[in-house]
Amino acid sequence: MNQQLIKLTLLALIFLTMFFSGCKSHKKMAAITLPNAQQQNASAPKETKPSATEAEEQGKFNAMKEETYKGRLLQYFDAIANASTVVSANSSIDEALTLFASPQAPVLIVISNEGAQKDYDRPTSIKAYLNYLKDQKKNINAIEHLKLDEFGKIMEVELQKNNQIK
Repeated sequence: MNQQLIKLTLLALIFLTMFFSGCKSHKKMAAITLPNAQQQNASAPKETKPSATEAEEQGKFNAMKEETYKGRLLQYFDAIANASTVVSANSSIDEALTLFASPQAPVLIVISNEGAQKDYDRPTSIKAYLNYLKDQKKNINAIEHLKLDEFGKIMEVELQKNNQIK
């Protein structure tokens, strides 16, 4: 019976030693990983205002995107104005309208440009302007500026008569 008690005590002692030593190493591991986690949180980028270079890059990107849209829109304007059939022109109109946030997107035509002061013709919608191109069979205005929404759709077009382009 004494031998069994000694074996049981020895087994309990080994078990407790392993249990407590495991806790210490676990605590040590937690102490090691906790600062790393805090360092990662500290080094994580915080939301701040974009720097001047980031703002410049975003401006360049937006300008490139606008130029791309201008090129595509100009191709649609020419295709509509030079369409051989009404069906072809209507098809090009439908395709061009997919670039816009709405068929009612305003089209502003600059008729006079005196310094910073611009005078516009009566505003129209893009759908009405595209139909005008179809009826007139000529594209006499150049794209001056496009305003895009956050989804990359055109919200507004500013056109300028070709004889007034800078």
